[in-house]
Amino acid sequence: MIGRMVLGLLLLTASMSTCAELGWQPWSDDLFTLAKAERRLVLLDLEAGWCHWCHVMDQVTYHDPEVVDLLRSHFLVVRVDQDAHPDLASRYEDYGWPATILFDASGNELARRSGYLEPRSMAGMLKAFIEDPTPGPSVTAAAALAPAPPGPLAPARRARLQESFLESYDADQGAWGGVHKYLDASCLEFSLLRAAGGDRQAQSMAEVSLNAAWALFDPVWGGVYQYSTSGVWTEPHFEKLMSFQADYLRSYALAYAASGEPRHLLAALMVHRFIGDFLTSPDGAYYTSQDADLIPGQQSARYFALSDRDRRAEGIPRIDRHIYARENGWAIEALALLYGVTGSKELLAEASRAARWIIEHRSLSGGGFAHGEADDAGPYLGDTVAMARAELALYTVTAERPWLERACGSLDAIAGRFACAASGGATAAGYLSVAAIPGGLPPTPSRDENEAIARTANLVYQYTGKVRYRDMAERAARYLFASGIAEKRPTAGELLVDAELGHEPLHLTVVGAKADARALALFRAANAYPLVYKRLEWFDRAEGPLPRADLELPMSEVPALYICTASSCSSPVTRPADVRGRIDRALGRQQAP
Repeated sequence: MIGRMVLGLLLLTASMSTCAELGWQPWSDDLFTLAKAERRLVLLDLEAGWCHWCHVMDQVTYHDPEVVDLLRSHFLVVRVDQDAHPDLASRYEDYGWPATILFDASGNELARRSGYLEPRSMAGMLKAFIEDPTPGPSVTAAAALAPAPPGPLAPARRARLQESFLESYDADQGAWGGVHKYLDASCLEFSLLRAAGGDRQAQSMAEVSLNAAWALFDPVWGGVYQYSTSGVWTEPHFEKLMSFQADYLRSYALAYAASGEPRHLLAALMVHRFIGDFLTSPDGAYYTSQDADLIPGQQSARYFALSDRDRRAEGIPRIDRHIYARENGWAIEALALLYGVTGSKELLAEASRAARWIIEHRSLSGGGFAHGEADDAGPYLGDTVAMARAELALYTVTAERPWLERACGSLDAIAGRFACAASGGATAAGYLSVAAIPGGLPPTPSRDENEAIARTANLVYQYTGKVRYRDMAERAARYLFASGIAEKRPTAGELLVDAELGHEPLHLTVVGAKADARALALFRAANAYPLVYKRLEWFDRAEGPLPRADLELPMSEVPALYICTASSCSSPVTRPADVRGRIDRALGRQQAP
């Protein structure tokens, strides 16, 4: 053990020495001004602190004498942690991590390279652009975006996206996609939605994928590894990112709500245990990730096969203790959903505590949220939309109106700061990941972020009746449904947006005093119903009218739940045990055996 730790210190020392030799600097507004003044090209090393191949590239490629000499002689070298810089991460997310981007002195891109570059390849690329600093074949002009017309997808286009969704499913291994095996949250949710409507193929796809993804769970500490390579589940990359923890926790919670299968609940609780043990700060907010490697650059398969005692005897892989609003929003939303499914007060307390910490420490004076304690750029869309989703999730599971008010405020901040401008007479569509990138690079929209806006803003519209939120949802959808965007696999996110924008949500209203345990039991039973797209409210006369008082429901001495669909409302449901069956019948769903 001591020998390995000494080796790790030597590697770290060597890495720090090389960083000093190369003169790594941050991304900044004056970067290209300096490049022009010094007549240098620019190399951006966009990496991640948890990334194995980033460590290898740092220790091997950036230690190579020829590479070091070329960089020192002809380049300004910039190193950026993509977790800390969502503006650059969003722009280059298809190329990492690590991503290597070369620029000329004016900020024009010359090359985009993905993944580990061994020294000979790197040196050859550097020499080529030193001799001829013109864009290479990896840099192509972005196609002009033609926003989709308002409204849902046309039937024929919807059918094509559904066909693409089915084609992207791996019938041999399970889950969606090819080389990288992991459980895609939107694909799983869309499958569960289709399965609830009686689609047996979707049910099989979901169950096979949920079972296959167990291969990525850490049986000792809990939590999930990022993904497995080579199109199989047996070659994992061992980093544990909050984005994956939140997605898996949410996915298995939904699966448990739908099926009652104990194994799905166990999976969600294993993720929760890892978050609590390793990614939770003393104040209750959440850290960002755990490194893939105990010793940077060394494969960790042997380490993660050890017992808890033996792992701890060797040390614990680095935890990135940055507290970002975005990662906390993801975790809070997932924990709130798991609370809604299980009724565990511990989960709600944890989610609420983290939300309050982020509100206190990351809120911006003009609305929305900062990323970290001291951002180099920003604010970024991802932080505010993730917190809007978290705030709406907390409202859904508590019926505490301040959470809905906060979600409205977050969406208003997004509308005022990140909306794409119309150009060339086209209808404005979508929201940018950042208002501006330092150095003058043009910011870009993100599919995931626009999907989150469309779904969140639409549901907030359903709760409040405020048309501006419906307009926000439609604006995001016009980007998502644009030609060339919607067709990118996986297509499940666009299909979920289409399904929700085209239909009224299931509307569930508990009528009764919040101090009445019978009303609380009905509210919890409604929360546990396995459907994300629902408008769940609790009318207590003492609090006054609901935010969107579009129904008149009777008050009585006995608390009751009313189930409303687009065409009708039910008679009162007074027994929690009857809630699920009555909702199934209202939706025309076949009840589970």
